Amino acid sequence: MMTPMRYAVLVLGIIISLHFILSFSHEDYGRATSLSRLSEQFGGSKPHPPYQDGVPEDYYVPSTPSPQGRRANATFVLLARNGDLNGVVMSMKQVEDRFNKEFQYPYVFLNEEPFTEEFKDRIQTLTDAKVEFGLIPKEQWYQPAWIDEERATAARKDMMEKNVIYGGSVPYRNMCRFNSGFFYRHELLAKYKYYWRVEPDVTFFCDLHYDPLLLMQDQKKVYGFTISLYEYPATIPTLWDAVKEFINSNPDLVEPDNAMRFISDDGGETYNNCHFWSNFEIGDLDFWRGEAYSKFFDFLDEKGGFYYERWGDAPVHSIGAALFAKKDQIHFFNDIGYRHNPFQHCPQGELHKKGKCWCNPSENFDYEWYSCLKRYDNLFA
Repeated sequence: MMTPMRYAVLVLGIIISLHFILSFSHEDYGRATSLSRLSEQFGGSKPHPPYQDGVPEDYYVPSTPSPQGRRANATFVLLARNGDLNGVVMSMKQVEDRFNKEFQYPYVFLNEEPFTEEFKDRIQTLTDAKVEFGLIPKEQWYQPAWIDEERATAARKDMMEKNVIYGGSVPYRNMCRFNSGFFYRHELLAKYKYYWRVEPDVTFFCDLHYDPLLLMQDQKKVYGFTISLYEYPATIPTLWDAVKEFINSNPDLVEPDNAMRFISDDGGETYNNCHFWSNFEIGDLDFWRGEAYSKFFDFLDEKGGFYYERWGDAPVHSIGAALFAKKDQIHFFNDIGYRHNPFQHCPQGELHKKGKCWCNPSENFDYEWYSCLKRYDNLFA
């Protein structure tokens, strides 16, 4: 016959056995009944700074989808090296905060060398959108074998002596050539029609609650810009001669309702050096892939001016857009506040207020003496 003490020991043994079984088979139960947890409940939690408790979930605002409910077939494009990481993070964070948290457009990153895991991890932390990392084919990046290196070296030496910016840099020339004629051919961009180019260390000043990529698509625009200015003549001494040679050989490719008056003051006889600053571009990839621009780039590339001089992608893109697109297909994004040192576009008046812009309205390059915006405006006068 069992005594009361034996019953108590038996029951206690059963309870302890069940506790151990549940602790191993049910993780939540184990956490809730752990000695540390019980000691917190009965003896008070271990002293710690309040911030370690975190913010309760019910304080967070759920993310919202694109207000339009639809998106363009588009992506951001960033050409960057691993060493550009901090500058890329700064630019991308602003793109996300000002615009892409609402619209969730994907990103394509391109580099002539593989991106590091650190680069990928820090980039993917910044967005919920899709991010792809691509390697640039060597034949699209490096100086072609057919370039006369002796002539190219002499040209670089001459530019360095004249203090031409990037005059002695081969990598800069590689970048200009790639952006002029190859980025839109990359396999990661094949599925897209529109792109928004972003560079490291740029600033976006204003909130943007509409979709400029969708605007481009719906209104059949092909090229969008925020800043326009004059090119350094010393970098492109023979570029316009090559352009005129191409026009004379291919008059059928030139759009009748073009923007020639933006780039020439005498009907195409000379180049006034105006161009759209291509570190910011929103454009139609199919325009660059089309017959007219493809033939145009190939013709220029064969001249070797990217290496024998220092032809930039900004004048090449600008001349291409001005010749082969209708003038009303080129769009000035007046409401996108943007800075790439040393120039910036700061929206004025109601646009500044509407975008909650934080740039100083008086610091605006639009109609400074070195700006070409007046020439763009005059296209529609």
